[in-house]
Amino acid sequence: MSEDVNTQHAEAMRALKAERDALMETKTLEKGLLLVHTGDGKGKSSAGFGMVARSLGWGMQVGVVQFIKGKWKTGERLFFSRFPDQVRYRVMGEGFTWDTQDRERDIAAARAAWEESKAMIADPTLDFVLLDEINIALRYDYLDIDEVVEVLKARPNDKHVCLTGRNAKPQLLEIADLVTEMTLVKHPFEQGFKAQRGVEF
Repeated sequence: MSEDVNTQHAEAMRALKAERDALMETKTLEKGLLLVHTGDGKGKSSAGFGMVARSLGWGMQVGVVQFIKGKWKTGERLFFSRFPDQVRYRVMGEGFTWDTQDRERDIAAARAAWEESKAMIADPTLDFVLLDEINIALRYDYLDIDEVVEVLKARPNDKHVCLTGRNAKPQLLEIADLVTEMTLVKHPFEQGFKAQRGVEF
């Protein structure tokens, strides 16, 4: 009986492999991708920093601009500071909007971060650029969405750019090559837990 099951499984996997191989033969395009991680669930920045780590594994050069999180210490900042020859890491935010309580200050910080972002996107030495929490700055109209779209569309053909943050603007979703929406199902904050080191920062 088990031999029949194993034989059927092997035959099904051979057919699946042939199908997958044929499908992969049709995938021939190669270029820098525009990726958006959005949604109410946790993991948007974490996914972006996972791609930073992946890029480093391939010896690529990476730029990171953090728009919101401010100067507080995070695990990703501590870790990627160990790669000064491969990662250009800029913390440009002033903190969460409810902390600063100063719209003009938030706008100035976002615009300074955007200027740094534009420089990284244009820099031919960088292969991957992570714009962490830029969607928040766009949500509050700290930046001109039309300008952001124009710069992203005109980026070098081989440049990968990832944007994170909830409430991504429709204009970004339209031009993106990949959009992932993180869905909130359950969160420890709702159970009274404070943010945990190594998991959330």
